[in-house]
Amino acid sequence: MVIGPGGDSGAVARSSGGTAARPFSGGGMGKGRVEAFSDGVIAIIITIMVLEMKVPHGTGWSQLAALWPVFLSYVLSFVNIGIYWNNHHHFLHAAKRVDGKVLWANLHLLFWMSLVPFTTGWMGENHFAPIPTAVYAFDLFMCAAAWLPMQWALIRANGGERSELAQAVGGDAKGKLSLLLYALAVPAAFLAPWISGMLVVAVALVWFVPDPRIERRLAD
Repeated sequence: MVIGPGGDSGAVARSSGGTAARPFSGGGMGKGRVEAFSDGVIAIIITIMVLEMKVPHGTGWSQLAALWPVFLSYVLSFVNIGIYWNNHHHFLHAAKRVDGKVLWANLHLLFWMSLVPFTTGWMGENHFAPIPTAVYAFDLFMCAAAWLPMQWALIRANGGERSELAQAVGGDAKGKLSLLLYALAVPAAFLAPWISGMLVVAVALVWFVPDPRIERRLAD
């Protein structure tokens, strides 16, 4: 028997043979399936990227060296995906619960991340040509932009602005800087692809050192 808001809770007890039903706490849902699903998707993304690296047709160093754009783009994307996985792990570790908004925001993030193997392969196969490089930078920009609503949704689901998670994030200067650098990397690809690449590398360097904010806050 289902009781709507304001319904007679005694009816639940009577319909279940006198056993009082546990009231719904409204505290959201567990985070285990979100973590497992996200980890699986990220693992598949990395697997697809490495499978896109074709074996050279030949046994000499020259044939292997010809693949340097593909390998370099793979390394850059591997580091970026690893950074997202690291931060995603830390945020969900700090969170106690998730809700529907978190689920959709997380799917939005994973959608843009799932395009990374395609943009990586296109850029590498075309030796960092302007348009593929711009599309790659745009994809990374959208990944960073999609991270923000997921972050905010997690904070709201876990106590809002006064929660430990919100205090750990603070002003999120690194996140805002990343968005700015990615935004600059898109038009820079049409001027000089190497400038766009350096901006993407700069973002990776900013996040390569593990962000200690959440660990430090939870340890207090």
